[in-house]
Amino acid sequence: MPRPSKASGFGRLFSLGGRIRTVEFLGIAAAVFAVLGILWFVSTAAGLVRPLFLPSPGQVVARLGELWASGQLLADMGISIYRISLGFLISTVIALPVGILIGSYRGWEAAIEPFVDFIRYMPVVAFVPLTILWTGTGDAQKFLIIFIGTFFQQVLLVMDNVKGVPRDFINLGRTLEMPEWRILKGIVLPSAMPAIWDSMRISLGWAWTWLVVAELVAATSGLGYRITTAQRFFQTDLIFGYLLILGILGLLTDQAMKYLGRRLFRYLEVS
Repeated sequence: MPRPSKASGFGRLFSLGGRIRTVEFLGIAAAVFAVLGILWFVSTAAGLVRPLFLPSPGQVVARLGELWASGQLLADMGISIYRISLGFLISTVIALPVGILIGSYRGWEAAIEPFVDFIRYMPVVAFVPLTILWTGTGDAQKFLIIFIGTFFQQVLLVMDNVKGVPRDFINLGRTLEMPEWRILKGIVLPSAMPAIWDSMRISLGWAWTWLVVAELVAATSGLGYRITTAQRFFQTDLIFGYLLILGILGLLTDQAMKYLGRRLFRYLEVS
């Protein structure tokens, strides 16, 4: 049987199922951002778009510099990071055991999964006025929105991750006459954890979205609140600046989760 040829050079970077070094990955990612930044600069410098609709990179950077010097940017970042961290932690701590439970036992799946699906299809935005009525406009309301927006999705993702464990693994534990709690602890959970970690990484992105929605509607601080305030006065440079900050924070948290996943599950690395 002929052996598959190994791609080299530029072709290796984009070969099907190929692997690249970290420095190459970072280089490609940086190049994409650089190209987008250049296009942004050129389109505003050439006057192709009015500043009201698309401020120049220089305007955005200058506004962010002013906000940083005044301490407002750091304060807004701090409160939003606090809200996303605690809200996502609450959702995940509850979703993990529920998802593992219904993914492992059909009886619990029948009891819980239909209700989770029922709530999951309700638009989270519709809960915003109710959460304000129930908890006010403080941090508890932000935590509740993050919980509603991520918990039910997380439960189903974790359930599918647990169900993805090969049946042969479970049968092996039963052949060895292991009690069910040991099969769950020693076989099912270690096998499902890499996929569960990826599901947590995905749901973290949703958590950022719902946090900003909550801050846009009912808040007196945070990144979403500042965007709403800037909209009232047509301060598009501030809006773009805070959108960039949100993108950077989201990217950093996502890459941190990705890095930790590689460290925690090194045995999945293909040689």
